[in-house]
Amino acid sequence: MSTETSLVTGVDFVTLPTQDFDRAVEFYGTTLGLPNSARYGKMPGAEFETGTVTIAVLESEAFGIEFRPHGHPIALHVEDVAAARAELESRGIAFAAETMDSGVCHMAHFKDPDGNALMLHHRYAPRG
Repeated sequence: MSTETSLVTGVDFVTLPTQDFDRAVEFYGTTLGLPNSARYGKMPGAEFETGTVTIAVLESEAFGIEFRPHGHPIALHVEDVAAARAELESRGIAFAAETMDSGVCHMAHFKDPDGNALMLHHRYAPRG
């Protein structure tokens, strides 16, 4: 394989596990307001669009997978972390701590109803 070209050219989707498919659909579709782009027929799976990466939500047991929530957050890009956080708090989302300022970005950590880690994220300084 050549070092000039990468075998991997992108990320098609990331998968998040759920124990309650209907609750997850409500959370990602209504609470977060993400467009639902696909349903997996009679299987409890659906895809939600973030603008750059698709989030696939699967009811783990129905797919023969042991349920384990993701502990490392998926960073959801927003233009204004404070405004997005305030809106999500008004929709019942509890955040883990105060909004962090790393010196290059703002981050606000929270979890979905199944305990999957998420964060609101906005980079305000250029990369390195």
